[in-house]
Amino acid sequence: MPTLHWVGKNKVVNHHHDVPFRLLDKQYSFNAKEDSPANSTNNRIIHGDNLEALKSLLPEFEGKVNCIYIDPPYNTGNEGWVYNDNVNDPKIKKWLGQVVGKEGEDLSRHDKWLCMMYPRLKLLHRLLADDGIFFVSLDRNEMATFKLLLEEIFGAGNWVGEIVWRNVTDNNPTNISLEHEYILCYAKSKNLIGPIWSSPYLEVKTKLIELGEELAEKHKDLDELKSSYTEWYREHKSELWPFQDYKFIDHDGIYTGSRSVHNPGKEGYRYDVFHPETKKACKQPLMGYRFPPETMQKLLDEDRILFGEDESKLIELKLYVKDYKAKLASLIELDGRTGTIEIKNIFSDGSKPFDYPKPSILLEDLFGFVMKSESIILDSFAGSGTTAHAVLKLNAQDGGNRRFILCEMMDYAESITAERVRRVIDGYGDGAKAVPGTGGAFDFYTVGPTLFNEVKNLNEELGLDVIRDYVAYTERIPKETRFEKQNKVSPYAIGTTATALCVFYYERDRITSLDIEFLAALNINHLQSRPEHFVIYADKCALDKDFLYKHGITFKRIPRDITRF
Repeated sequence: MPTLHWVGKNKVVNHHHDVPFRLLDKQYSFNAKEDSPANSTNNRIIHGDNLEALKSLLPEFEGKVNCIYIDPPYNTGNEGWVYNDNVNDPKIKKWLGQVVGKEGEDLSRHDKWLCMMYPRLKLLHRLLADDGIFFVSLDRNEMATFKLLLEEIFGAGNWVGEIVWRNVTDNNPTNISLEHEYILCYAKSKNLIGPIWSSPYLEVKTKLIELGEELAEKHKDLDELKSSYTEWYREHKSELWPFQDYKFIDHDGIYTGSRSVHNPGKEGYRYDVFHPETKKACKQPLMGYRFPPETMQKLLDEDRILFGEDESKLIELKLYVKDYKAKLASLIELDGRTGTIEIKNIFSDGSKPFDYPKPSILLEDLFGFVMKSESIILDSFAGSGTTAHAVLKLNAQDGGNRRFILCEMMDYAESITAERVRRVIDGYGDGAKAVPGTGGAFDFYTVGPTLFNEVKNLNEELGLDVIRDYVAYTERIPKETRFEKQNKVSPYAIGTTATALCVFYYERDRITSLDIEFLAALNINHLQSRPEHFVIYADKCALDKDFLYKHGITFKRIPRDITRF
C-alpha cells in the first residue's frame, strides 16, 4: 500500500503515546429551561488543546464512540477567519516547536498540517468503537494527502466512500470552477457495519410534508395551490437538498417526477399511454415501460402519472415527499450559505460570529444514517458547535438519547460554541422566525492538570479516586468489575479482569512495601474464584523474584518520589 511521507513525520508517528494524561475540570453544567422537551443530558463541551482533550477521554471512552465527525482547518493559507484556518496559529507553532524541534521552522504549511493531524487521528482511531464510523470534511488543499493518512491508520479496506458536497456556484472566469468540498468516510472495521444505510431523519422532508398539508388546506383550488407553492419553491430551492427537484404540488402533497416508469437496460413493455389534453399517444421510453399495462392503468387511475405539456414529453411517475426513502448519496447539493444564515439567526443581534459554519442539516443527514438512538458522537474540531446542534435536532425528532462530545481549543469555545448550544437547547429567534428549543443539557470542561509531572512522577495532588481510576484504565479493568475503596477484599483492591486481581497499595504519607504480611491481609476468599494472577502496585517489594513467579504476582512500582519520607 502506498505510504505518505512528509518532513517531520518521524517526530510525530508515536507522539500520541507521549501526550500526558490530564484531568478534565468541570466548570459548570447547563440545563434546559423547565417544561422543555426531553433530550440528551450527559453531553460535554471541552475547552483546550484537542490533542490533550482526546488523550484525557481515553479512560472513559476508548472504543466507545460510535461516530466521529471532524471539520479541521482546511489549510488554505487564509488567516482571516474567526476559526484560524492556517497552521501558523501561535498555538500550533508552539506545539510544532516542542515536538518537531527546529526542523519545524522550515516545514511547508502542508508538512505542518500533517504533523498536527497525525497524532490527533491516532487518538481518534482509539476512541472509535469497532463498528464506528469516521467522517471528515476537507477541500482540495489536503484531501489527497489526508486520504493516504486515513488509509495508513484505518486501512484501505475500511474506506466506505467519499461525498462531494456542491456548496457554491462560482461564475468567476478561471480554468476549472471550484464549487465543491469533500466528506471522506471510513469505518473502524468495515465488516462490522451494515451493508445498507438508510435514514428516516430528514428535517426538510418533515417540513415539506407539513407545508404541503398547510397549503392544501388553505387553497382548495388546484391552480391557486400550485401558484402558492411555486412562489415558495423559487425562494427556498437552494435550502431544500435533497428535495431541490420537488417543484410540484397537488392536494396529496409535494412531489417530483421520476423516470422509474422507464425500463432500465433491456426491452420492456410496449403500449400507448394517451396525453389527457391532446389525446395523442405519448412518446415511449427508449427501452419501453417498466410496468405491464394493468399496473400502468392503476397508476393512471390513482393520478400518479405526470404528463408534460404535450405528448412529446416522456411521462414520469409522481414521487411524493412522504414516500421518499433517503439514501446517503455521493453527491450532495446544498448551498453553503445555509450554515451562515443559520448561525446569524441563532445570534440574532445581526452579527456573523463565525465564518463558513457547516449547516446543521448537512450533519443531521450524515448522522441520521449511522447513529442509533443511544450513540455517542465526537467532534474534536467543534468550531461553532454545529455537531451538537445536529445531534439535539435528531433527538428532538425521534426521542433519541444521542450524546455529543465537543472539543475546541480556541478562546471562543465558551462565547460561540457553548453559547450556540445553549440557544439551541432553549430556543432562539423572535416572532415568525422563532425556533423552539430542543431541550437537553451539557457540562462544560477545561483541560486541567497532568496526572504525571515533568519527571514522570505521580501528581499526588489530584487525589486517590483519580489515581485509582487511571490505574484501573491502564490495567483494562471493566467498570462493572471495579471495586469501591470499601470492599471485602482489601481497601487497596481496585478490581478484577478475567484472570487477575489488581491491587494499588498506596498511602500518601508513608512508603508502602509488598511483603508476606500484606499478601496475608488480602481476603481473596471473597472473590468468586481465585485469580490466576495478581498485579500489585507499591513503593517497594520485599519479595524475591522466585516467590513472585511461583505465586503469579506481578509487582509494579508506584512512580513517585519516596526520598521525602
